[in-house]
Amino acid sequence: MTTLRKTILGLLLLLGLALLYLLFWPVPIQPVAWQPPTDLGYAGAHAVNTRLAGLRKIDLHGEEGPEHVQIGPDGRLYLALASGKILRMGLDGGTQQVLASTGGRVLGFDFDATGHLIAADAMRGLLSIAPDGQITLLTDRVGETPILYANAVVVAKSGKIYLSDASMRFAPRDWGGTFEASVLDILEQSRTGRVLEYDPVSKGTRVVARGLSFANGLALSSDERSIYVNETGQYRIWKVAVTAQKLDLAKLSNADAPQPNAEARVQFDNLPGYPDNLMRGLDGRIWVGLVKPRNPKVDQLARKPWLRSLTLRLPRALWPIPVAYGHVFAFDETGRVVADLQDPTGSYPETTSVTETSDRLYVHSLHARELGWLPR
Repeated sequence: MTTLRKTILGLLLLLGLALLYLLFWPVPIQPVAWQPPTDLGYAGAHAVNTRLAGLRKIDLHGEEGPEHVQIGPDGRLYLALASGKILRMGLDGGTQQVLASTGGRVLGFDFDATGHLIAADAMRGLLSIAPDGQITLLTDRVGETPILYANAVVVAKSGKIYLSDASMRFAPRDWGGTFEASVLDILEQSRTGRVLEYDPVSKGTRVVARGLSFANGLALSSDERSIYVNETGQYRIWKVAVTAQKLDLAKLSNADAPQPNAEARVQFDNLPGYPDNLMRGLDGRIWVGLVKPRNPKVDQLARKPWLRSLTLRLPRALWPIPVAYGHVFAFDETGRVVADLQDPTGSYPETTSVTETSDRLYVHSLHARELGWLPR
């Protein structure tokens, strides 16, 4: 056998092995076909602007990822960081102190009437952190079903706690972290995300709504009869009655057989990006961050589950991850967009929401190494 023939056979063998890998190598997702709405781009209330550019920065001294920021009962800023720490500081960034470190990743939190910080830890579940930093696990399951991806949390005046469980398929602790698990869940589109209610009196946890493609940020309506929840994987925001019982939102939004329901409706559909966190601001505003813009390639793969499986067999650099693009907006409870701030350069990565005070807007981020803010 000549050297040339050996080389050709070797190349054919490598090509065959590569083809077998692309076609048959097991992947963790079982993709479901779906039909995304036609992307309208940055138009109307979301017309391109640069109002988010030029953020001022507060140094976090080596920490990163201020995914959730809130004013505490003591008037100080509290930040949930990628390291698992809860950091507190003055409104100008001074006197930074670590309240606690959960050993996981807190993605959202709120304060209860006693001043305890109620945290949704993606690795551990629903936690209560006392003012002295002591951590208590409130719940990590619904009956016998574990909470795999605690994401956002809000405390009602009644004391009841509402929590989003982003995915019943991909736990961040098992799949390399919160970002990796979110990519798997959104690529799969099996819509296993849930909204849960925890009652601190009975210690019981129940399902309010299910059937969400990556259930994310939460905010209560002003009368606390409804809860807004981001369905990140399908570019929309729902409004759901807090009295709902295991309401299946996937069935309600089925394009082939939509079912009207008095307990839930889509507040915003066909957003130009992936909605992440929800935060109540001043004067009735609710802020939402679009963590990434939409990617045409992702929408093109929506009705091609097999190709989505193939995507995971490619090097990560070839995954259709959307480009960086800073974007936050605010809406009121009539469904009107009342503010829209963008930074097309994406210089402040993965904007997740806004904390609004009388003189500043603090901008949350998944991976920034500083806390960005703008004069209000």
